[in-house]
Amino acid sequence: MASSGWHEPSNPAPSPYAPLLGDDDQRSGAKAKCRRPTKFILLLVAGLLAVGLLVALVDRDGYAKKMSSSMPNDEATSTSSGLQSTPRPPEKVRPAVARGVAEGVSAKSNGPFLFAGEGTPFSWTNQMLAWQRTAFHFQPRMNWMNDPNGPLLYKGWYHLFYQYNPDGAVWGNIVWGHAVSTDLIHWRHLPIAMVADQWYDQNGVWTGSATILPDGQLVMLYTGSTNATVQVQNLAYPADPSDPLLIEWVKYPGNPVLVPPPGIHFKDFRDPTTAWYTSEGKWRITIGSKVNKTGISLVYDTVDFKSYELLDGVLHGVPGTGMWECVDFYPVSRTDENGLDTSDDGSAVKHVVKASLDDDRNDYYALGTYDGVRGKWIPDDPTLDVGIGLRYDYGNFYASKTFYDQEKRRRVLWGWITETDSEAADIAKGWASLQAIPRTVLYDKKTGTNLLQWPVEEVEKLRLNGKSFDGVEVKPGSVIPLDVGSAAQLDVVAEFEIDKEAKEMVNGTDAEYVCSTSGGAAERGALGPFGLLVLADNDQSEQTPVYFYIAKGTDGNFKTFFCSDLSRSSKATDVRKGVYGSTVPVLEGEKLSMRILVDHSIVESFGQGGRTCITSRVYPTNSVYENAQLFLFNNATDAKVKASIRAWHMNSANIYPSNDSMNKFNFVVLKSCSAIFIVAILYGFFF
Repeated sequence: MASSGWHEPSNPAPSPYAPLLGDDDQRSGAKAKCRRPTKFILLLVAGLLAVGLLVALVDRDGYAKKMSSSMPNDEATSTSSGLQSTPRPPEKVRPAVARGVAEGVSAKSNGPFLFAGEGTPFSWTNQMLAWQRTAFHFQPRMNWMNDPNGPLLYKGWYHLFYQYNPDGAVWGNIVWGHAVSTDLIHWRHLPIAMVADQWYDQNGVWTGSATILPDGQLVMLYTGSTNATVQVQNLAYPADPSDPLLIEWVKYPGNPVLVPPPGIHFKDFRDPTTAWYTSEGKWRITIGSKVNKTGISLVYDTVDFKSYELLDGVLHGVPGTGMWECVDFYPVSRTDENGLDTSDDGSAVKHVVKASLDDDRNDYYALGTYDGVRGKWIPDDPTLDVGIGLRYDYGNFYASKTFYDQEKRRRVLWGWITETDSEAADIAKGWASLQAIPRTVLYDKKTGTNLLQWPVEEVEKLRLNGKSFDGVEVKPGSVIPLDVGSAAQLDVVAEFEIDKEAKEMVNGTDAEYVCSTSGGAAERGALGPFGLLVLADNDQSEQTPVYFYIAKGTDGNFKTFFCSDLSRSSKATDVRKGVYGSTVPVLEGEKLSMRILVDHSIVESFGQGGRTCITSRVYPTNSVYENAQLFLFNNATDAKVKASIRAWHMNSANIYPSNDSMNKFNFVVLKSCSAIFIVAILYGFFF
């Protein structure tokens, strides 16, 4: 153990929960003065005022619920988000190294991208910063958030734990935030679940996963960064398993249950998965790591989640991919439309291995075959292996984690959406990061080569009035406005048919089209780009195009690309702007289709039913509020396009603060009441 660099201190640090000192000051016995009736009345009024305020506090929570449900959407969102009327002052000094790297985890800040573009901070206004707050995506009221942790459904409640810094809008003092929901859309924040209060997690309570045992017991494994910054695995469980909200957690007294094995660097051992049951009657987990530049997933068996056996070899490894974070492993059915429990296996099952690559900050997955006896996984197509092939998302999406929803029999995917503006802007607005809309994950039976990701069905409950635009002909080089009113919160579904004659007439080329290195939506080809402009202002000086581009090779075959262009999404100089996307499979006879969720500063796009997905963080300065509009465009040189579009305005989700936050508010108001009463008494004494 000494070689791994960790140790239990001989003199543990004192408990952080030291009792408060008592108040032993002596008050002098001042003699009561005669008071006139007016002073008595003043005291009486002050007392009644204090009592009235206290009574109002008793039902504040219920009143807040009623008010939020009756408020207009924008007002309800602003009230629940805790927006600041005045931005915080910008950070004066840029960090020399991105936050988190020194601690042995991925860069958790913008680092060298602190000021992109012209290299100077942009003059954000209060209105611009306030507008970035999303309306129906999950995020804390304030401060920093990153990886989703231990998502699960427990006794009728969906639980999301997440990496959270309660002290500020940058990565730092990482604890486990906690929220619950009955539908994955409306949320209630709960008190912090776990804090860094033990030697084995003194430098952070990091990412982990939940496992529900057949008898209903719940165990949580998580990575702790020790007092010596060694990454170890720890066990926690509910203090009261009968509590559906899982408010209190107990850390196993024998932690850590796992330390880095020989040959593994002490900062390259993190993020345990949900456990699955083996044919030998044991539970099995995998943990991300690397050896030199080969990303690997270590495999452990356990019976009681307290002692573990390291299997020979690894579940899988891919040379050149670097550190594997947030590894996920789960089955998908090749025949059914339902998701599968993590322990399911059989001839009709494929297994997914997913890793978040520390080197390039993207989530890669691959389909393959799992050998449960040997504890090995083999990819179906080595050219599409983990880290070199398919991605969950070709935009801004990282550290994702799935769980099995046993009530709706579906596998649900969560993903962390990072910021791509400056840390100074994050500090000014007081928060950073959000979570993508949860997605269902299925095997694509039509292609047999990829997954399908789609927003959970519950998000459709937020749809309000919708508009249809059927059979709209879009000529080459044209832009058509779609009259939907303010387009700041939308759910848009669109289908496109391209001119068949133009497809037949176009010549093939050897030139390889790549979304990220192309000229974006402004680069014209014979068969594209065409699609939608979201978060665009009236003259399209700011716009975020989401589009298809069709390329024909010299062999006569077509390739379809699904892209999102951020190069003109904002006039700000301190945000990253690029073009994202990849190829998308399109089968014979299929129309081209896309779905886009627009929520203020995030755009989630799903091509061909979720075969290719792109999440974009955008920071408009002008196309905000009522200025945000929706356009249909075709920038192809030769082909006409016919489009049919359905667009819905989206309501805001109800995301309530925790009772802990309420109590803090109540305490502040209680002190104010006391102050009023004391002032009244002093006035009566001296005047």
